[in-house]
Amino acid sequence: MPNNFGLGRGLASLIPQKKSLADGENKMGIGLATNKEVAPISGGVDELDITRIIPNPHQPRKNFNPEKLQELSDSIKQHGILQPIVVSKNGNQYEVIAGERRLQAAKLAGLSKIPAILREATDQQKLELAVIENIQRHDLNPVEEAKSYAKLVQEFGLKQEAVADKVGKSRSAVANKLRLLSLPVEIQKSIIDGKITEGHAKAILAIENPEKQRALFELILKSNLTVRQTEDKTREISVRTHKRFVSKDPEIKKMEDDLVAKLGTKVRVSKAGNGGRIIIDYYSKEELDNLISKICL
Repeated sequence: MPNNFGLGRGLASLIPQKKSLADGENKMGIGLATNKEVAPISGGVDELDITRIIPNPHQPRKNFNPEKLQELSDSIKQHGILQPIVVSKNGNQYEVIAGERRLQAAKLAGLSKIPAILREATDQQKLELAVIENIQRHDLNPVEEAKSYAKLVQEFGLKQEAVADKVGKSRSAVANKLRLLSLPVEIQKSIIDGKITEGHAKAILAIENPEKQRALFELILKSNLTVRQTEDKTREISVRTHKRFVSKDPEIKKMEDDLVAKLGTKVRVSKAGNGGRIIIDYYSKEELDNLISKICL
């Protein structure tokens, strides 16, 4: 019986569709625990000691909803794990490529073993696959998604077009996500916490001045503004300050986007003759120290 775990494009290629599974296969296509330790075969499903599995250091998802994790744990206790995680060898341990949430829920459920598929993968592939899995499952909040794109850009040297191609999104969608990282930290945290939506954030981004961004953000929280109301307020602010929208030079815009992806904060580039200015915003000493360390590498 072929394994069809419904992972979608990208992840499905990790799981062989027509190979026999390890001894102890059940009707759900999941390897059952045996009385002896079985060395995992690359491409097959096997049961691994859960204590030997470590998280993916490139895992973009940092926030796991405790209630939903408990719900998954309860389901695992009742039905078992219906879809194996994917791991790669790391010394005497195994590193998660896909299935971090299932691993955490299995630990919570008290399982000693977990079905897994062993695959070889580079650090870049581990990040790409973790990002793809979470995007397909809608598990990343917008800031986590933006940070994962930024990591692909700054650590692995990918262009935004390449990132977009790998995650199955348009370049503009990737660029718009990266722009979230130019917002003040407290606004980013509110997106993560679900206090405001990505739609609110995009409306705030229409205002360039960080202080005015903060003022609008506080008004959103205080008055419980909808996205549409926030957009109206953004237009009011633009009219009051008599600022007309002017399309930026595409070359300058790309420079700004690349710097935002590299530094993880708002960056403005302006030309003046053959010279110009680069303005980098930061909102705490920790952010400043982090920026200095990145610039001085």
